[in-house]
Amino acid sequence: MRTGGLNRLAALLAMLSFLGNLCGQESTVPVLGSPNSVRRRAEKGDARAQLELGVMYHEGKGVSQDNAEAVRWWRKAAEQGNAAAQYILGLVYNQGNGVPQDFAAAAGWYRRSADQGDPDGQYHLGAMYATGKGVPQDYAQAIRWYGKAADQGIVDAQNELGWIYYHGVGSEVALDYVESLRWYRMAADQGNADAQHRIGFMYYIGRGVPQDYDEALRWFRKSANQGYDLAQYNLGNMYERGEGVPQDYVEAHMWFNLSASHAGGITANILQSGFANERERIAKMMTSQQIAEAQRRAREWKPESIRNKR
Repeated sequence: MRTGGLNRLAALLAMLSFLGNLCGQESTVPVLGSPNSVRRRAEKGDARAQLELGVMYHEGKGVSQDNAEAVRWWRKAAEQGNAAAQYILGLVYNQGNGVPQDFAAAAGWYRRSADQGDPDGQYHLGAMYATGKGVPQDYAQAIRWYGKAADQGIVDAQNELGWIYYHGVGSEVALDYVESLRWYRMAADQGNADAQHRIGFMYYIGRGVPQDYDEALRWFRKSANQGYDLAQYNLGNMYERGEGVPQDYVEAHMWFNLSASHAGGITANILQSGFANERERIAKMMTSQQIAEAQRRAREWKPESIRNKR
């Protein structure tokens, strides 16, 4: 996480609070100051207080919950040049939260934030260029803004750059596995499970690196231990085939089982069905005792984050 004094703290308070609500999670992020003191400072033109007051209205902390009022105060802060408020207005317009959804307005606010060096604004502006929302699709611009955010440690920007260079996009970006791996590794080293899985796959098939089942297994396991479904599925395959490890149907069944239970995203139903089919397929080659053991291991499995807290 980046830090940058009191102004950056205010940005993080607002951003985390806002994103927590968008994700349906109750925020535990405190607001600085009492409602009355914050309001007095906000009405005197204090941009940071305006930012905080917007958070209070968005969450209903100390005031009645009111998205329109939240947006009004964030806009006041943003128009004074507060980069965090500009970034949040980008989110607001991107999501249509308290205002009509407007991708062009979202891109405009992200740009104002990004131009001030805000890494979150830079990342989201890059995403707008990558998807063509609110701006013409332009992967060269996407790389430019992702790169600025990635250089400031934004893990999702690093991962997106890995994807872009891995696939190559049109005439704008040439396929470059070495560059892809460089960005994926940056994201993976920060614990990004998707990047870890993609590095594992590159080692598994020998793309951009010499084929190496031991390295593939290592990266798949890092990702799988965080609950990433595709990595769990690929670990199951490696145990079934004895690639980089002794063949072990019990471990394979366990990982297929876990991948089916963790399948997510817009294709969750398709993935879940496919992973479950693999689990049932291998079960036909196992004894009832082996299946019971595999099921026990799956029940007792815990993500690495939980195991490390013990």
